[in-house]
Amino acid sequence: MRATPENLAELCKEKKTETTKYFAKLRKKTPKKLDLTMQESHDDEFEKFDCLTCANCCKTTSPIFTNKDISRISKHFRMKEINFISTYLEKDEDDFMILKQAPCTFLDESDNTCTIYDVRPKACSEYPHTNRKKFIQLTNLTLKNTEICPAVYNIIEKLKVKLPL
Repeated sequence: MRATPENLAELCKEKKTETTKYFAKLRKKTPKKLDLTMQESHDDEFEKFDCLTCANCCKTTSPIFTNKDISRISKHFRMKEINFISTYLEKDEDDFMILKQAPCTFLDESDNTCTIYDVRPKACSEYPHTNRKKFIQLTNLTLKNTEICPAVYNIIEKLKVKLPL
């Protein structure tokens, strides 16, 4: 069954143990074609999935803001970086700069668009990271992202079929 924003929580609950074990096996014996398979699955999924119908990532989590992100976005707002930080950001338990609140301050909830799309954080532009090289290094993050993004859930379910372990 394909995940949607409406059924994602239930599907993840059913598959969490299976997916955790799958990733553990994948880390022990990483197929040479993993990155290529992930790229193909990512591209295929995002031909079908429209992020604007969901925006769960923007509604429930915060990206990490790098110093470059802070500089770029604060310039966009014509704000001093220190003012941008004090207005929008805080440090998390890992000492990363993240948003003070969820949903994202920059999400237009009327249509799920990003009001700073052209200058958005790098973490947002790369999300959900399922098309990155050296995917094996991102399995812990991807496991978390299956609970946030229906597309990630669908990509991983397809991966289990394409590369059974």
